[in-house]
Amino acid sequence: MSVREAAPLTARAPVTRTSARDRRRRGGQWWVPWLFLAPALVLFLYFKFIPMARAVSMSVQEVRPYLGNTWVGGANYAEILSSDGFRSAAWNTVVLAVGQTFGSMVLGFGLALLVEGQTRKLTFIRSAAFLPVVVPLAVTAELWRIMYHPTGDGLMNQVIGLIGLGPSGFINDPHTSLASIAVTGIWRGAPYDMMIFLAGLAGIDRGLYEAATVDGASTWRRIVHVTLPGLRPVFAILFVLAAVRGFRTFTEVFLLTNGGPNGSTEVVMTLIYKLGLEQSRLGVGSAGAVLLFAATLVLTVCVQLLRRRRSA
Repeated sequence: MSVREAAPLTARAPVTRTSARDRRRRGGQWWVPWLFLAPALVLFLYFKFIPMARAVSMSVQEVRPYLGNTWVGGANYAEILSSDGFRSAAWNTVVLAVGQTFGSMVLGFGLALLVEGQTRKLTFIRSAAFLPVVVPLAVTAELWRIMYHPTGDGLMNQVIGLIGLGPSGFINDPHTSLASIAVTGIWRGAPYDMMIFLAGLAGIDRGLYEAATVDGASTWRRIVHVTLPGLRPVFAILFVLAAVRGFRTFTEVFLLTNGGPNGSTEVVMTLIYKLGLEQSRLGVGSAGAVLLFAATLVLTVCVQLLRRRRSA
């Protein structure tokens, strides 16, 4: 064997030993990532998955604390599905979810188009616009409660008075209470959608805008034919997130109206809370929670299937 032929073999041998050593090392430390994930997994298991399993089991039982639970099968589901209060709460939940979903997405998309850019001023404006998301929801509800004061001196009544509209009861009026809560949800959710839209806009090829400008496309046509098609995956993700957020609306309703006046803002979450914790009907309340989870799961799966079918 010549020197030229032996040199490559000598040079490759340490590489083979090193790669084998690395493989053994990685194989022996497979548990390291799980070690870092363990605290979060334990918290999720204890505070999320175990209560979910417990709720499913309670939904088919008559829960009697200290006396022992009794198996009732589907009686709790039949009771809550036949209840007029649950049907009314489910309708209010759907209306509120639809209004908040589309309202926050439209407003968030508009804000994203306005604040897109790299200048320092826009950075400050984006940070200021995102503030409603980081403000505690209890503070947000109290703020809007003050603005919704039903007298003519209330802030929102003064605003609509500028265009000639009379004083409104807002959350104190059964005809406007649900819409008032939807406005509060849109105000809080739109900045979150704005940030996701900004991330999506950053991924659109700028060459498409330049080509559309050269072809004489107006701003509106560039948005319709370039921006919206490029944001289809973002719209699908945001639709699921916003819809789930709307179905799980609880805190703002509980703090602003607690389901009133006259049940006009009662949603499934507040009804479950009242059934389980105020009326001690834990079995019926658990059945309502399972139904809400099933509806959310079905919505998420349907959106994902439609998204895959379109992409295929």
